[in-house]
Amino acid sequence: MEFRPRNYKREKESRALPRARADDHPLCTPATSRPQAVRDNRIEDFFDPLRGPNTDVEGAPRNLLDKERTSGGFSAERNDPHAGDWHSFKRLLMQRFPISKMISISSISDGIMKSNKVDEISSTSSRLEELDDPQKFAKEGNTSITRQEYVFRLTDFKEKILQAWHSDDRVTALKLTIKVARLLMDTSVRQFYPTLFVLATDVMDMLGDMVWERIKQKAEFTVDGSKLCSLAENFDATGVCEDAKETCNNWFYKVGAIMELLPRIYLELAILPCWRFLLVQPADCLHRLVKMIRGLADPLSSAYCHLYMVHRARKLLSRDTAYMITCMNDMNILLMDAMSLKRDVSKTSEEKKRLLINLIEPTIEYIVHHIFEDTPKEQLATALVDLGLGGKGDNKVISCVSIVAHCYIKELPADMVRSKSKEIINLIECCNDCSLDKCLNYRLLGFRLSETTSPQDMVDVVDHVIQVVLLWGKLDEFLKVMDAFLDLVLQNQMDNHILNVLEGIAMLARDKAFTEEELGSLQSILVKLVSHFEDLEDLFGLNHYLEILDMMYGRPRSIVNVHILDRAIRKGLWQDHHIIQLLFGISKSLMDEIDQTSMIDNDYQQPARLISRFVSMVDYGSDVERHLAFLAECRGAFGSINELKEALVHSSNSLAIQGLKHSNKHFSFIMSCIAYSEVTIPSISSPMKQSNLYIETAEVALLGGLVSHAEGLAESAVSCLQSLVLNGSPGIADVEGVLSSFQKLCSLLVMVPANTGPSLNYAPKSLFVFSDSQSKMIPRTTTRLFSAIILLSAALSQETLPYRADNFGIPGNDQLFYGDSSYSQELVSISNLAAQKLVDAIQQEPSSVARGIMALEACNCIASSFRMSPETSNICFKLLGIAKLCLGAQDKYINSTTKFLETCSLPSSDEAQEGI
Repeated sequence: MEFRPRNYKREKESRALPRARADDHPLCTPATSRPQAVRDNRIEDFFDPLRGPNTDVEGAPRNLLDKERTSGGFSAERNDPHAGDWHSFKRLLMQRFPISKMISISSISDGIMKSNKVDEISSTSSRLEELDDPQKFAKEGNTSITRQEYVFRLTDFKEKILQAWHSDDRVTALKLTIKVARLLMDTSVRQFYPTLFVLATDVMDMLGDMVWERIKQKAEFTVDGSKLCSLAENFDATGVCEDAKETCNNWFYKVGAIMELLPRIYLELAILPCWRFLLVQPADCLHRLVKMIRGLADPLSSAYCHLYMVHRARKLLSRDTAYMITCMNDMNILLMDAMSLKRDVSKTSEEKKRLLINLIEPTIEYIVHHIFEDTPKEQLATALVDLGLGGKGDNKVISCVSIVAHCYIKELPADMVRSKSKEIINLIECCNDCSLDKCLNYRLLGFRLSETTSPQDMVDVVDHVIQVVLLWGKLDEFLKVMDAFLDLVLQNQMDNHILNVLEGIAMLARDKAFTEEELGSLQSILVKLVSHFEDLEDLFGLNHYLEILDMMYGRPRSIVNVHILDRAIRKGLWQDHHIIQLLFGISKSLMDEIDQTSMIDNDYQQPARLISRFVSMVDYGSDVERHLAFLAECRGAFGSINELKEALVHSSNSLAIQGLKHSNKHFSFIMSCIAYSEVTIPSISSPMKQSNLYIETAEVALLGGLVSHAEGLAESAVSCLQSLVLNGSPGIADVEGVLSSFQKLCSLLVMVPANTGPSLNYAPKSLFVFSDSQSKMIPRTTTRLFSAIILLSAALSQETLPYRADNFGIPGNDQLFYGDSSYSQELVSISNLAAQKLVDAIQQEPSSVARGIMALEACNCIASSFRMSPETSNICFKLLGIAKLCLGAQDKYINSTTKFLETCSLPSSDEAQEGI
């Protein structure tokens, strides 16, 4: 077999597609479809073909939401539009106040819930006797009952009520419900009260709904079942028959006869919607009920009674919120009395007060939310005055409990928070109780003010808040409040206030160790500043910013450092020496934290990626020695990051290329860069990555005229591939990587002179030995390895190489060995062996389709590399026969390969010229 002479330049030109300059961008509107004036001026708007005309991007989601709102969901439920809201609130209430397994209850609940230990479920008669005289069965002190038992007893009550109702024994149903309502008089176990409220009101809601359905049935049907009318959704008492009204009055009379105040209020609230059958304005009765609730002295039972009233009153379909405002003012007065500092101020007393506030807070949130939700916008200003948030033309504020003020700030519409910001500050200042820390109200105000971008000037508000909180002298409170107001400051470009905030932090934090909570607030503040400033130069130029950052430690500081580096890599190249050193210090601090805490993989990957990216973006310009010294410093500081070491090698090789532009530095500096890469690459854990970096560095060495270094690096690349395969069966990704690296290496060796090796054609021989030893490789990969060797040998045998390293006059193998028979014979010998191994590997492929494709690829490789001699023809036609058996004679790939073989059989122009 003999290699074909090839003219690579002429082949490239003959196969190049014809090119013509386009008049228009392919994504622009076609020129023929545009007006003549536009075509003449070459001015047009860019047209994106993926976006159709008249596309309403925002309209579609809105239309979809409108359809969802009108097609279903709890908001569109006909019978009770607020059922879903109430159900969610109860679920959250029970989740917020989980209860233990054992519940200690007082004599009130004990008398009602007591069970016979011998007979777990007593008879109905004995239970009613027990309920009628609870004191008879009371024990001294408190008794305990399991949570499951308590729930079971209430469930038993509910079943008994249902049974009595369906048995037309409605008196018994009412009596049992009254007993359930009496349970809410027991506030001895306060943590359990929210759960008790949910369980008891479920029973009362059930009774109220059954009474409603009964009266409605009487209003719509006669005794014999004849239909009188159908009540509309918003009916009033004028159209209700007398029989229904009489039944309704009877129920209210029975409830009014209950002796205890709390059960009487709850039962009337349970049947409250039934006032619609009696009164044209049923909401008028709410003010009477509000006054009745004032008789409840216990703040806990009073708050939850107010809550139940608001829940049931929403079924009256009234938009009147005056009664809710009265409720809030009454609750505020009651809580102010409970929180009064004139009483016992012991630690135990303060804990009890805080527990009470914690239990009552959900009721306040619910009521305040519905005040602002149900009040029309034009009446909202009046409602705020009634709640004590100041009137028109003055800043008069009625003092209230801190937790109530907190709920006001939380539920007010954002635009009202802005317009009433000064009144709200006055309200916060008047709150001096222990229900909630004042700083939390200021913090919430800051978050609410930042929700809108209203043009209203907030400078005075921010100034006042900073001054007030600074006077407290507590770092934790200052950080919490400033964290909330910083969003407002950044939105309104208040640069002076940023400096004031940082100065306040530095002053309060000096000579003080941060607590964990303070670190969390400080982290949030510094991260917000990082996100706000586009240029890190401006951020680092802020007074006290770097000083505060140095004070931080632990994970919060690492999070801030990660955000700084993330911002740094978005800018581009870094050339400022001062900023580079600051970022290097930040990276070093982050790396130290990683080493100390042994982060898990997910936490480790992002910092490692950011540090590597930062190092690759450093640019010292023409001062390449300083840059190389920086890379050496990075290797010492971040030696445990594999990704970084790869970036360091890439940067070092890039510096070597850059050094070629400076004639006075090229040789010694390139030597230093190559040496740096040679030392760094072995420390990388992945053999595949090592191999690719060796190949890259060999290319750089060859460009710099370091031929011996290039050949040594190429040998190291082969060794890395060898170790990767020998260490175990490589996966699919690794096999493809080995093949890719092998092919890159073959491409490089075309330029590397062969006179420096231990023997002639040392590189192709070593590649053949490597390929022949890979018994673990699948046949498809093996055929590609041997094909690469054949193509390399064919390229080295040519009179003119397809490409060469022109730097420093390095001679190619075409200049060194062309015409040397021993050199050519060794290349032919290697190629013959590779071709035989190629055919053997193809025959080992188990898949017929894959075997056919491999045969055609090998046939094209051999035909393009060798003259079409009898020996070459036999191999090619043998491979072609294998392909026909596997793929069929009509396969398009087979037909194109056959035509190529026919073309190869003809003498080329170069060969014809030689014949002449």
